[in-house]
Amino acid sequence: MGSVYAGLLASAGHEIWAIDHWREHVEAMRANGLRLEGKSGDRTVTVHATTDLKDAGPCDLVILATKAMHVAEAAVSIKNSSVGKNTAVLSIQNGLGGPDAAAAVLGKERVMVGVVGGFGASMKGPGHAHHNGMELVRLGEFGGPITPRLKTVEELWKSGGFRVKVFDDIDQLVWEKLICNCAYSGPCAISECTVGEVLSRVSAACASEAFLVSNKLKIKLDFADPVAYVRDFGSKIPNARPSVLLDLMAKRKSEIDVINGSIPRVGKDVGVQAPVNDALTALVKEKERRLGCR
Repeated sequence: MGSVYAGLLASAGHEIWAIDHWREHVEAMRANGLRLEGKSGDRTVTVHATTDLKDAGPCDLVILATKAMHVAEAAVSIKNSSVGKNTAVLSIQNGLGGPDAAAAVLGKERVMVGVVGGFGASMKGPGHAHHNGMELVRLGEFGGPITPRLKTVEELWKSGGFRVKVFDDIDQLVWEKLICNCAYSGPCAISECTVGEVLSRVSAACASEAFLVSNKLKIKLDFADPVAYVRDFGSKIPNARPSVLLDLMAKRKSEIDVINGSIPRVGKDVGVQAPVNDALTALVKEKERRLGCR
């Protein structure tokens, strides 16, 4: 997803620095540009690519597009290199906990929350990203409500062709995406199927459990039927593979703990059981162990 953001924002004329530990990816971008294909078309754009944060210097906006478990490390690394006096940091992760980890390092006043859904992004190789859809970017201030700064960032994203919605309530924006993540992450990872192939009772049960937990937390949502909501979401990107499945295919540790695993954990605190999400989380973690994911 970081390559999707970089490709479209660079295409809109913004100065973009793509910072990644993946050296082959950085070298490919330096040599040939960043290619992005899929729902937004097929383009190759010039970006500044580096493995060293110091090359970029202080930025107006830093987008943390790492996995949730790497946010704290990334926040520490940017604190004294990319973050200037007026820098905003936008933390965009699946599941629960990413922005909290960033705020613990950088301060709540510095952090914005992003939730992006309906893209189905993957890497075809170094310097080459693909996405199946282009649905919605949700943005909010960590402490709420909508601010002039947030509106400026909204316009930035819109300039890249993204459909954007800003929120006063970050819990709403996080949970609306989390319910969809739960419906497809665990089921696709276990079945090794695409989103369109798992519009099933299992995915419906995952979404329903997450919806019950959100109701118990009194989180305002823009829908009343979680099953219809996730099926509509999935129907727009039927050929996509969720990131948890892509991680297993690459023998990487996944974010299952902050997606399906977050539902029974939070549910326990509010007296709601989530046995389907709990079982899927255990199965994915066992699959990670058997595959030797690192």
